[in-house]
Amino acid sequence: MTLRVLIVDDTRLARQELRTLLRDIPGVECVGEADDVPAAREAIERLRPDVVLLDIQMPSGTGFDLLEQLDAAPAIVFTTAYDQYALRGFEANALDYLLKPVQADRLAAALAKARPLAPTPPSSRELLRGDDQVFLRDGERCWFVQLGQISRIEVDGNYATVHFRGEKAMLGRSLATLESRLDPALFFRANRSTLVNLRLVAAIDLAVGDGYTLTMKDGAEVEVSRRQARELRERLAL
Repeated sequence: MTLRVLIVDDTRLARQELRTLLRDIPGVECVGEADDVPAAREAIERLRPDVVLLDIQMPSGTGFDLLEQLDAAPAIVFTTAYDQYALRGFEANALDYLLKPVQADRLAAALAKARPLAPTPPSSRELLRGDDQVFLRDGERCWFVQLGQISRIEVDGNYATVHFRGEKAMLGRSLATLESRLDPALFFRANRSTLVNLRLVAAIDLAVGDGYTLTMKDGAEVEVSRRQARELRERLAL
């Protein structure tokens, strides 16, 4: 499998150096370049790369700002001249963190990690799958999280609180925007403000008014409204 790589860096010389290094790595194709956050977002959505070599500090915003704007994040290798970002990058669970100037052997090793981990990225019109990953941030903490690991999403206005692996983080999306991209076989709208991962439901109990109470595997309880209870019964053959 050829690994398709996008370079994102605001410095032309840095992009040229990375492109030169990529030419010498077998099974790797550089599919494009971007020099700022808006161009990178457009390139990721259009080219659907397997891996992005992502600079952290750019005049138009940080690499983390870019990741927050994506519905689904490809595999990421951070590249930067500022090593104080290393810890934050690894906490985000990036594939690797490369300090500039990037060394050929370190780049090859980082990309080797991506081969077994890089599913075909979804297009902007496709539903997101359980193994697609999203980027989440809570202050200085940030994570890449597979959708299948998200227990529930609680929405308040244009912001959502995402619960996953015992953590929670904010996401700047409305419920309608989120629901339009999520696989309905995986996520179910329990009520006006909550989406739940059906695979992470531990128990279903009858509630007052013909509704249900869902107990999630993390112990949280979610009320299913009367309106949504009928759909849940049909979905799960209750």
